[in-house]
Amino acid sequence: MSTGPSAATGSTAVALRHVLGHFVTPLLMCVGMGLAYLGAFHAPEPHDLRVDVVGSGPSAQVLAQTLQDKSDGALSVRTVPDRAAAVDHLKTQASYGAYLPGKHPELLVASASSDTSATVVEKVFTKVAAGQGDPLKVTDTAPTADGDPTGQGIFFLLVAVSIGSYASVAVIGGAGAVLALRIRAALAVAASLVVSVIGVVFAGPLFGLVDHGLGGLWAMAWLYSAGILLIGVGLHTFLKRWTTLGLMVLFVMLNFTSSGGIFRPELQPGFFSSLHSFWNGAGFVEGVRSHVYFGGHALGGHVLVLALWFVVGLALMGLAGLAESKRRKAAAETAAADAGSGEAGGAHGPRHAAGAGAGTWTEAGDAEEIEEEMEETAGV
Repeated sequence: MSTGPSAATGSTAVALRHVLGHFVTPLLMCVGMGLAYLGAFHAPEPHDLRVDVVGSGPSAQVLAQTLQDKSDGALSVRTVPDRAAAVDHLKTQASYGAYLPGKHPELLVASASSDTSATVVEKVFTKVAAGQGDPLKVTDTAPTADGDPTGQGIFFLLVAVSIGSYASVAVIGGAGAVLALRIRAALAVAASLVVSVIGVVFAGPLFGLVDHGLGGLWAMAWLYSAGILLIGVGLHTFLKRWTTLGLMVLFVMLNFTSSGGIFRPELQPGFFSSLHSFWNGAGFVEGVRSHVYFGGHALGGHVLVLALWFVVGLALMGLAGLAESKRRKAAAETAAADAGSGEAGGAHGPRHAAGAGAGTWTEAGDAEEIEEEMEETAGV
């Protein structure tokens, strides 16, 4: 009696269930990316965006209070005594625009801090000047490099370094799963060095995103990349094929959207605005801005954020080491117990053959899992 058709049908059903089961990951990615990117970027509106009005007389005070009242919370308007104080606020990112009223009104901005914030401020004070019947002169006190006219090149550098880092995790954690953890840790550090050097080449010689400070940029890129790689390799011990999804949540969905590379937190919803203060992408973007354009102001805090994520990576590697050690010990004890039981029962040969077959199946399953993980990462 032939069993060919029924066997084929059963094989197709198993394969179909396998494929449908793996649709969970891309669908979760779709939902997560939609919620993150649309939630963060679809309707940017200013809230408590700090701007200054230059002057100490009654007219300056009235203008500042009028703008504050009419903005309905969008602006946080203060007065400063003179132009020098206004420039100092811009160069320390204490404000994002300064308006000098008068016969020839002028607006001071710092586009290196955020081109989108500067654009919002310019729109506000263009209307103010037009209401007074005067044209507005705009002066950029901290322009970006010639190779980065929009000021968003640092954000796209963040994207490149991030993808290079978390994609490397799939290689180390998947294809290198048989290696000792210390070797995987060494590979993670080496990969982060390569990724950070690639980032410096992009930022400097290739695209001219920055025109100085490449050494400091490289150091922050390495610290950022190493943190992602160590966290990813450590998590792989626990998450296995779900590691890619986990890293996308951490370092794409929540990371890119809160980095401040496109919109600063003053233009974003509260959730993403709050992440900006401690997420590693924001530490990298703001750290590079501080180092390249603002004389290192507040740089220590941004580097500290990157260092803390690096420490988290080291801690996860330590936990992974403990977990893998326990697994090896449990496996050795199980193997020893099976060997003793087999000798006592006089069935060592058959048990050994069954064990060998099981090992072959496990290796095949691991290879399939690694291939799937690599395909998911490459597809992203």
